[in-house]
Amino acid sequence: MKKTLLALLFASAMQAALAAPATPVREVDRIVAVVNKNVITWQELQSRVDEAIKQLEAQKVAPPSRDVLEHQVLEQMITEEVQLQYAASGGLRIDDAAVDQAVANLAKQNKLSEAGLKAQLAKDGITLDRLRGDIRRELTLSRLRDSEVGSRVMVSDSEVDQVLKSAQSANHTEYHLASILVGVPERADAKQIDALSQKVHKALADLEAGQPFAKVSATYSDSPNALKGGDMGWRSATSLPVEFVQLLEQLKTGAHTDVIRTQQGFFIFQLQEKRAGGAPMLVEQYHTRHILIRTNEAVSEADAKARIEQVRDRIMRGAKFADMAKLYSEDGSNAKGGDLGWVNLGDLVPEFEKAMVALPIGQVSQPVRSPFGWHLILVESKRNQDVSSDHEKMAIKQQIRARKMEQAYTDWVRQLRDSAFVEEHLDDK
Repeated sequence: MKKTLLALLFASAMQAALAAPATPVREVDRIVAVVNKNVITWQELQSRVDEAIKQLEAQKVAPPSRDVLEHQVLEQMITEEVQLQYAASGGLRIDDAAVDQAVANLAKQNKLSEAGLKAQLAKDGITLDRLRGDIRRELTLSRLRDSEVGSRVMVSDSEVDQVLKSAQSANHTEYHLASILVGVPERADAKQIDALSQKVHKALADLEAGQPFAKVSATYSDSPNALKGGDMGWRSATSLPVEFVQLLEQLKTGAHTDVIRTQQGFFIFQLQEKRAGGAPMLVEQYHTRHILIRTNEAVSEADAKARIEQVRDRIMRGAKFADMAKLYSEDGSNAKGGDLGWVNLGDLVPEFEKAMVALPIGQVSQPVRSPFGWHLILVESKRNQDVSSDHEKMAIKQQIRARKMEQAYTDWVRQLRDSAFVEEHLDDK
């Protein structure tokens, strides 16, 4: 009887269990990638995917499906991890003071106190420690890029002159571009290249079917800007290859190119906007002289100020400013009578500039304190000057350097990634 009762109870329990709805199995954590001796976990990946979705939605870009985004974000995390390990092995460290400053700058940009920043982060479900970690990572990657690539990329004056002399320099058009990049490894065989070609042509097919460019970029692109919709920002005609400019000139705003094969891989570009450049650039300039008495361990604040006041008194009694600068100024301009030449707003420290701008022409200032010491300032004349030519030269130099940097960095990262030991387990069941 007892055995029968137990059997009945067991059968009843089994029926109830079978009838009850199944509880979904929730994955707690697991390894989704091994990068050399470090791992990336499922939870870390999901956190970054959530960030990517928020970022895309903030740009009003519909994100691709979560599983597609997981693969895109994981590849980005692997590439970052390879670089971070390289930085650590080379002794590159970001100290707490640099992170503190970056956090303070972020709060200032958003017009928040530190407490206000914490409150805003809490609303977004982000802790201050998490933010600091993200900032430290970005600073590390930025400094690594500068140290490994920036120091090796040079732009000669002859390169700038060559652009200025070309017919292309007459084209002042600027283009707002976006891109999709399917990278091709340096030692890729024919089978790999064919698979990558199929991938980029699938992206092209999605574009032709009407999918938004930003979404397709987030789905397929290997570029670091993929999760920003592929946005490349504004590029001037002088910074781009002539053949590419000719291609852009044939595109309507919002249109995209066909697949373009380059050394880096397969590209598709979109022309988002287009604008005319080359307008005159007028800036206010001041022909300025100054006399500087420095403060240091031997010269106190009071002594330096007393000396500059004595110099000013002599000028007020008829001594020439230039002669006094040659005799007393502790600055490299003293040999030229304190002449700084024509200076633009923004060229000088704020304390000096504020006093300079307020001075009537030909009048000697009261003693002015700056981080360098005590100054007397004399503005001899003012003018509005067209600096568009100088600006164009500087802009071309910066653009050539940026293009070289971008290509060199992409190549360096690809080689670093190819040399690392990487195992992906995202699709493991």
